[in-house]
Amino acid sequence: MAEKKFVFETAMKRLEEIVKMLEQGDAPLDKSLALFEEGTELIRKCGQTLDTAEQKLRLLVQTPEGPQAVPFEGEEKQ
Repeated sequence: MAEKKFVFETAMKRLEEIVKMLEQGDAPLDKSLALFEEGTELIRKCGQTLDTAEQKLRLLVQTPEGPQAVPFEGEEKQ
């Protein structure tokens, strides 16, 4: 069976659902643990997706001197 394609927006919606269910606190322990594990995996995949997107954006930034890696607005300057 082929693995489903990861879709960032779908993963974020699922994470919101998981957080709501866990915040309600009425799920049995085994269900809560399964939700937590699923959420942790989604967070990992979303983080990887964002890291990849950031790397691609850095490569695409053009300056008069050619491609330059520039910090994002929210990134601290060193």
